[in-house]
Amino acid sequence: MARSKLTEEEIVAMFPRISNWGRWGADDQRGALNFITAEHRAAAARLVKSGASVSLSRPVATEPAADNPRPTTHLMIRSGRLGHPLGIQGSADYFSTAPHGFSETHLDALCHYFWDDKMYNGFPSAEVNFQGAHRCGVEVARDGIIGRGVLLDIPKIRGVEWLEPGTAIFIEDLEAAEREHQVRVGEGDILLVRTGRARRRRERGGWNVITEGLPGLEVSCMPWIFERRIALLGSDGVSDVMPSGYGHGLNLPVHTSTLVWMGVYLLDNADFEALAEQCARAGRYEFMFMLAPLVLEHGTASLANPLALF
Repeated sequence: MARSKLTEEEIVAMFPRISNWGRWGADDQRGALNFITAEHRAAAARLVKSGASVSLSRPVATEPAADNPRPTTHLMIRSGRLGHPLGIQGSADYFSTAPHGFSETHLDALCHYFWDDKMYNGFPSAEVNFQGAHRCGVEVARDGIIGRGVLLDIPKIRGVEWLEPGTAIFIEDLEAAEREHQVRVGEGDILLVRTGRARRRRERGGWNVITEGLPGLEVSCMPWIFERRIALLGSDGVSDVMPSGYGHGLNLPVHTSTLVWMGVYLLDNADFEALAEQCARAGRYEFMFMLAPLVLEHGTASLANPLALF
């Protein structure tokens, strides 16, 4: 496939063609998680051979940075230096966080994005109000997302340490990675796309992703994603290439395509560096993937610590 971009008109025309609305019934809120069956989970468990476990999460971002304008607040409410009036020994703390953005590793619920005032499966955006999301909240995934994970390491197949901000990934990159890694993305899989963002950040520091951009998928990849019937798409960025190059309303067209039309969950701001190293050592780019979001009823996202088991 050529490295071609779509026009805005072509993107809008594409949306109904990649839709899973109604596939699992008019009241379905699980979306592409329906692709993960008990058999898929059992098969994923059989991929565990050595027992090695790798975290795919960045540390919770409590320090302000160029790419973290809203750091998580971490307060100590009991510590070793402060005696308790009742003589209780021990420590305790308090966290306050805004998971969406470009810093925290988090799972996007299907209610996170709208198109023409509708979310996944045609539910009206008014289902999300000041009390939270009454449809497609993150608690829908409370039983966990467990299945076969597949890593496509795009810097590796391009022969670079990382992709620079604003670099777009096209279908031909995904298929080249499949060939190099000897793996094929299929129904019910959790697809993780490495851009090398975490490595670049560690070596060069954070940057303002709004003004400088992020590497990620070009929206022309979405029919390919739809045809492969994946359950979750994960990135060490936000899946979308930034800037998208499109106008208002299509600033994150991959988010719109996956969350709204396909019902595919998104894992944002992960760290795939240790995973890429483990895949290279093991000589395989498939593994058992596990993610258990917090049961935040009516929530639009959850912080997450996804795991890969080999």
